[in-house]
Amino acid sequence: MERRLARAHDRIQDAPADALVLFPSTNLAYLSGFDEEPMERHLFLFVTADEAVFLAPTMYDTQLAAETPVSSIRTWDDGDDPTTLLATLGDELGIESGHLLVDDRMWARFTQDLRETFPEATFGLASQLLNDLRIRKDERELDHLRAAATVADDVSTAIRSLGADAIGLTETELADEIENRLSAAGGSSVSFETVVGSGPNGARPHHRHTDRTIQRGDPVVLDFGTVVESYPSDQTRTVVFAGDPPAGFEDAHDAVLAAQKAAIRAVEPGIEAQAVDHAARNVLDERGYGDRFIHRTGHGVGLEVHEPPYITDGNDRELEPGMVFSIEPGVYLDDEFGIRIEDLVVVTDEGCERLNRSPRTWEPVTGADD
Repeated sequence: MERRLARAHDRIQDAPADALVLFPSTNLAYLSGFDEEPMERHLFLFVTADEAVFLAPTMYDTQLAAETPVSSIRTWDDGDDPTTLLATLGDELGIESGHLLVDDRMWARFTQDLRETFPEATFGLASQLLNDLRIRKDERELDHLRAAATVADDVSTAIRSLGADAIGLTETELADEIENRLSAAGGSSVSFETVVGSGPNGARPHHRHTDRTIQRGDPVVLDFGTVVESYPSDQTRTVVFAGDPPAGFEDAHDAVLAAQKAAIRAVEPGIEAQAVDHAARNVLDERGYGDRFIHRTGHGVGLEVHEPPYITDGNDRELEPGMVFSIEPGVYLDDEFGIRIEDLVVVTDEGCERLNRSPRTWEPVTGADD
């Protein structure tokens, strides 16, 4: 955390900004180690070119001192007007008429308080400065991401091996089974609400789960992940647990798998993020499914399960070692079925490391793919 704060200080010194103003969020956790849910009380971390100061309710004084490297903590009591302390702190830091980069997730009521307290200040978003710090993961972060991916892989293989035992379960029952297994395998929480899309429900990319019963021959889209040490996993497989899949499914699945392989082969330092999207999309275009691939090829993963870099057409950001993102092409046939295959990769000096190893075939088999 000390290194991250030092980098933030340096960036502010070089940037057209006078301070970061962070709110309970992944940005706050990234810079300070303090992970708290947003609440109705004023809790900010101010970071300038040479200082870091918490403004927080008194109830957090001891906790902040114990859990963060920030030694300067200004507290206010319930019954006080926290904007009075806010004005005093702004004057002390010399930022009352500066350019302030506020947390992207800050609630509107608090941004309004900042604007009213510092009427001469101008405002931007903290992501302007922090995205470049967070986009490349260090080895500690990568270890947590690998651990989370391993948990998801183990559960994916176990769920796949249910075979015919999955027939007759509802999507919600299978989602509950997945989440219970993720917890038992060491995950602290789910990365997002588990997706179990069976049959025609799989044709909706953001379908979650319902009381629809899984039937023989149903393609089932399984998209889930877990969190290890605050870092999430995210993988998708499409499985037919028993019976023969519908007409056209095997060809479409083969096309999606080929698109994913092409995109992964394209990953290397120096290429633009959109080139990875193009690699996947070109395969599906050639196979006749281009108009059924209706979302981007991937998204960055770190403290948040969706963050930069976004692997999509129009993103000319060059890939760098340490960037982590999903590669998840899909094909969606309305009222029939959907297919998505997703792995996380980390850019390396030579190309990329794939973090997921569970089977990518549609059959209910066990073992790991290359």
